[in-house]
Amino acid sequence: MIEYKKFTLDNGLRLIVHEDDSTPMATVNILYDVGARDETPEKTGFAHLFEHLMFGGSVNIPDFDGPLQQAGGNSNAFTSSDITNYYNTLPAHNLETALWLESDRMLNLDFSQQSLAIQKKVVSEEFKQHYLNQPYGDVWHSILKLSYKEHPYSWPVIGKNLKHIENFELADVKNFFYKHYRPNNAIICIAGGVKTEEVLALVKKWFGEIPSGETYNRKIKQEKEQTEQARLMMEADVPHDAIYLTFKMPKRLDANYYASDFLADILSGSRSSRLHQTLVKEKELFSNMDAHLTSWLDPGLLMLEGKLQKGVKMEDAEKAIWEVLDEVKTTITNEEEMVKVKHKIESSIEFSQNKLLNRAMDLCYYELVNEIELVNNEAEAYDKVKAAEVQNIATNYLKQEQASILHYFSKNN
Repeated sequence: MIEYKKFTLDNGLRLIVHEDDSTPMATVNILYDVGARDETPEKTGFAHLFEHLMFGGSVNIPDFDGPLQQAGGNSNAFTSSDITNYYNTLPAHNLETALWLESDRMLNLDFSQQSLAIQKKVVSEEFKQHYLNQPYGDVWHSILKLSYKEHPYSWPVIGKNLKHIENFELADVKNFFYKHYRPNNAIICIAGGVKTEEVLALVKKWFGEIPSGETYNRKIKQEKEQTEQARLMMEADVPHDAIYLTFKMPKRLDANYYASDFLADILSGSRSSRLHQTLVKEKELFSNMDAHLTSWLDPGLLMLEGKLQKGVKMEDAEKAIWEVLDEVKTTITNEEEMVKVKHKIESSIEFSQNKLLNRAMDLCYYELVNEIELVNNEAEAYDKVKAAEVQNIATNYLKQEQASILHYFSKNN
């Protein structure tokens, strides 16, 4: 059981404190309710750019990492389609150093042309390295654009294309910051060897005077139900032919989400899973075959992907995939398979929550979606999933007409 206490400052900043006297360390995790889905189609990549800009220094503290490292700490961040998350770990007795640093960049981020130019170059190089010059690096861009016609999930976190990053202007950056990186759009969790009363006093001291921003009302175009299969063929200098299939799936807080996650694990959660056992081991059509659920706050994707063995025809590979999916739709998953997946998920949750940082991240995330008790109840929610529910998800969501399919051919074949 993860115990916590919640507070809300006058400026709207939400604070969660999780005491753990078994460790001398503390974690400061700040979640901003902004991700790539909050961008416009003409200007993408802002949320990810800020992951970098926030480490470029504030007006009063030009070097964010220096003071934190001197206090025995370290920091990092990640951006997703839904959120941006910053985290610091340091000795608990130096907690105030992290709060000083985080509060100053929330209040006074350095908006200099020099800082922007440096981070634009860093992000541009990241785009080239991972998406332009990497084998299969353009797949994520292509499959998202194929799968979504309206929703901003149609572009990856890095942004639609390199030009968007290169054309960022300082005025645009400032507007995005003051719209999203405000106390009322943030949740902070402080966890570890701390005392709640002291933490509350320190957070009020460092964050309490930061002005609240305007209320942000998210207006996102939702995707219409897909009624016709979408297809795309590509060719590139890659080692093997590959195939990618996506299906729209329930959003993270949907009642059917847990059965969807079960389905992904049954298809590809282990070497004994359906896709690997049938397509890789028995039929030897693929060198590898995986399934992944995006778990987004709006309806996300179940993505199937596999690299074909040399000499295997693309149409034969796709046909074999559909045969596995049809089997899942027409046959109730046996109890042994269900129990195996439940044990895997429960052990994964337990292992994750052994880490202080993960507890802090989870508390922030579940508070964001107004379901903070999921931090303690999610394993139970998975345990309640029935085989018939998994079959229903497969039947209702893995339809031919609702699939988006990318055939990626190797020039070497």
